[in-house]
Amino acid sequence: MKIVVAQLNLLVGGLAKNRQKILEAAVSAAAVGSDIVLTPELSICSYQPEDLLLRPSFIASCKSEVEALARDVEALSPTLAVVVGLPWREDERLYNAAAVLRGGVIEAVAKKAELPNYSVFDDKRYFTAGHEPCLIGVRGKKIGILICEDIWFSSPSKRAKAAGADLICVINGSPYDTEHFAAREDVCRARTQETSLPIVFCNLVGGQDEIVYDGQSFVMNAAGDVSQRLPGFVEATAVVELDSTNDVLQPKLVRGNRANDAVADVYAALVLAVKDYINKNGFPGIVLGLSGGIDSAVVLAVAVDALGAERVRCVMLPSKFNASISLEDARWMAGVQGVRYDEIGIEPIYEAFEAALLDQFKGYPVDASEENLQSRIRGTL
Repeated sequence: MKIVVAQLNLLVGGLAKNRQKILEAAVSAAAVGSDIVLTPELSICSYQPEDLLLRPSFIASCKSEVEALARDVEALSPTLAVVVGLPWREDERLYNAAAVLRGGVIEAVAKKAELPNYSVFDDKRYFTAGHEPCLIGVRGKKIGILICEDIWFSSPSKRAKAAGADLICVINGSPYDTEHFAAREDVCRARTQETSLPIVFCNLVGGQDEIVYDGQSFVMNAAGDVSQRLPGFVEATAVVELDSTNDVLQPKLVRGNRANDAVADVYAALVLAVKDYINKNGFPGIVLGLSGGIDSAVVLAVAVDALGAERVRCVMLPSKFNASISLEDARWMAGVQGVRYDEIGIEPIYEAFEAALLDQFKGYPVDASEENLQSRIRGTL
């Protein structure tokens, strides 16, 4: 059995673009003779669409795009199954769902059972919980389809196992934080211990406003060992091969793509967040105030790595409170990074502020109040 894990960077509300990305993954999968393609949670509209889910026209458009995608997939291969996340309306209820596309139709629909309602998640605001396991047949085996939070609880996996599942595939929109990577593997390991089933974990990648999804999809065998891992913070696809040994599906061991260290992950998350925030919102670039200090030096490095030097412009706004070394360092930073650099002295404006406040400041010693006028001026400029 071959499964293509499509770790995609998708656009919230970009239905046509997302459909095209999923189709491209399906084309690649068909070319290598894959049986299944996994895409992330709510992949047709991307995660999290929030109040777009309150618009009936949006839900209808998601379904139309998925139905069209099903026809596209059939043209590639009538036996290829593509798992696509979408908001699914049924009996006047809305579900966070995964549609299985095969043979030109939506063959099955998995409905998310565990709806998170904490931290950045608000699934309960929009969705109804599903309760029935969803299994599809592939090469004589049964594949259980779960959605993100489902894998964090025992019941969904156990229900799939009881229904005859030989493998668990879980599609995710799991955000990055410094602890989450290890936690995902620990949770999946607990599920393998409970069910003795291997798990294929497909995660979203990319920035969406204040949230970053890190990808780092993986495959875990029934013993709880990671046999294959996709890279973090980049789009990637991987072919997962599973052999049937003593009637148990065993994923092949694939070397490479080890997890990054914690500091590298934080930096990669910052770069991806900036890149996607600027590009997905259609901004031409970044204007950055330099101070000559370490904070703005790091921000400059992130900006250039995210967008390239040609889309970053730096401005130094010095006053009498700035040491000469700050100016020297700011110029050096800009030169090293190859960005446009402007210096605009704010001393005349600062003096005008001082003159305007002369009576109010009279009799008081010079303190942080005067220094803080700089930030007001810089904010104006």
